[in-house]
Amino acid sequence: MSDAFTTRILNVSTGSRERVVDLTGECEDFLREAAGGRDGLLNIFVPHATAGIAVIETGAGSDDDLLAVLHTLLPADDRWQHRHGSPGHGRDHVLPALVPPHATLPVIAGHLELGTWQSVCLVDTNRDNPDRTVRLSFFG
Repeated sequence: MSDAFTTRILNVSTGSRERVVDLTGECEDFLREAAGGRDGLLNIFVPHATAGIAVIETGAGSDDDLLAVLHTLLPADDRWQHRHGSPGHGRDHVLPALVPPHATLPVIAGHLELGTWQSVCLVDTNRDNPDRTVRLSFFG
């Protein structure tokens, strides 16, 4: 395959608690090598049934607010038909319908074209799976 398409796998440890993990730095590091100053698209994909990718502000409480909203929309209780794992784990399988497992973002001159306060984040509410894989793919 030509250098028009390049991919990298990130291994992210989210531990045993719900987390929003900022991946923006890793995305920029990847693009420094893969994009070589070119324009294109960055696709971020998490191949898990219980995690998603969000483009949000971090560090000012928005990441905690996102987890709080997800608790309201997807309570960790026994209402879910999918019942293995931790109590309420069925909600984790509904998460990707609200926070999709992918995002495709513009790359201009080798850099992510994000708004001032936007970050690329892995959203993981599944306490039973502490290790995640994220695929970064650049198409120039």
